[in-house]
Amino acid sequence: MLRQTHQACTSFLAGKHATIDGSPLIARNEDNGVAIWPKQAVVYPATENQDTTFVSKNNQFTTTLPVHAAQYTAVPDTDPSEGDYAESGINAHNVAMSATESAYANSRVLGVDPLVGDGIAEDAMVTVVLPYIDSAQAGIKRLGHLVETNGAAEANGVLFSDADEVWYMEIVSGHHWVAQRIPDDMYAVVANQLAIQDIDFDRPGDFLTSTGIRHFVQANHLNPDGNRFNSRHIFGTQSTFDAHYNTPRVWYGHKLFTPSAFENPTDQELPFLRHAERKISVPDVAELLGSHYQETPYDPLGTGTTTEKHLYRAIGLSRTENSHILQIRRHVIPSLAGIIWQCFGNPAFNPYVPFYASGDQLSASYHADNRTFSPQNPYWAGKLLETLGEAHYHQNREQISNFLKHTQALGIQRLVVGDALPHPNASTLGEFNATTATTFATEIETQAGKLLCTNAEQSALSFKMDHNL
Repeated sequence: MLRQTHQACTSFLAGKHATIDGSPLIARNEDNGVAIWPKQAVVYPATENQDTTFVSKNNQFTTTLPVHAAQYTAVPDTDPSEGDYAESGINAHNVAMSATESAYANSRVLGVDPLVGDGIAEDAMVTVVLPYIDSAQAGIKRLGHLVETNGAAEANGVLFSDADEVWYMEIVSGHHWVAQRIPDDMYAVVANQLAIQDIDFDRPGDFLTSTGIRHFVQANHLNPDGNRFNSRHIFGTQSTFDAHYNTPRVWYGHKLFTPSAFENPTDQELPFLRHAERKISVPDVAELLGSHYQETPYDPLGTGTTTEKHLYRAIGLSRTENSHILQIRRHVIPSLAGIIWQCFGNPAFNPYVPFYASGDQLSASYHADNRTFSPQNPYWAGKLLETLGEAHYHQNREQISNFLKHTQALGIQRLVVGDALPHPNASTLGEFNATTATTFATEIETQAGKLLCTNAEQSALSFKMDHNL
């Protein structure tokens, strides 16, 4: 395969008091440059005295790793020849990480602190950070140190959470970064832009930044606002491309969770943080990540004009390879706290399967070599389901909605059963994860069969039968 970029994502973050059950949530669609780019979902065991030299296959970024690595989950590319692209996971300390939300720094900033060709990039971030941290803030500090010392090859946003805090970090130039804690009662939607706004340097519990960033900005005359330090204005972009590719996704997220906001989809000043008008649940986040501007003229599968339907880039795409919702639950014992809601393919058509992060496996099927098509493989089953679902979408819409509702309930039911296990250790939770995967595989296969039969009746190569023949 030719190398394809992982650069067109949509992210969501919510503090613990913004959610229906008090669980911090981070979530993201990992989108690719092509519709088919196989992924796996794996558990990496804890290690001691490992080879501590890491070299990226993508750009030769090199660093020394700590000796001890905690167990962690990840969703790497099946083909690792140019980097892991591990993307998302939860470690043994119940710290969740999702990397990255690709973004763009402006030319003023890159002129004085350009990106570094062999600096840290998306392909390496989860691999060199997640196994070595015990809190969300520790993740920011470790990644921030790597950016400052080795440089960054890309401008990116990175999501972190633990049982208490949710943080969003942005790499804004070759050696500088900013991070903001998501307030406990607020949420954020991010779509391929540098999104963090005003930084308060007197609140280190809510903001973290690279060393010397204020002096860097002042010395290079980068601040267009004078006395305030608006990171988005200083480092980000406000282009026509942003207005059509990026900001509409943020607008639609706000429309779902804060409908009274009455925003404009091309507004370049949409707020980074919002209060939701109701408590947010995992199914609500799934709806966002699978959305395509439903009930607006901009839905590519809707009834708007041809121009309207292609005006803005949707959220759930055929090029979504890995969609995940990472939940750190606060009402259960630590071994049951970390839940990976994993979806392969476009969540507009595919379910999120819940796995216990502390299990010693997710499922052998999720770790299987899937470079070529196999309808039994979870990645390919998801791609098949989305292709069948999109075909004749209007005829299939009710069936798709019922399927997603059913599997959401099934996922919750699986957690109710799993939470009641008498001895929830790594082995028993790993076995439970494997059973969950099998249960959902059956549901997906059944749905694919139903869609196949429905679509067959809609074929243009058909005719009305004469029953006298």
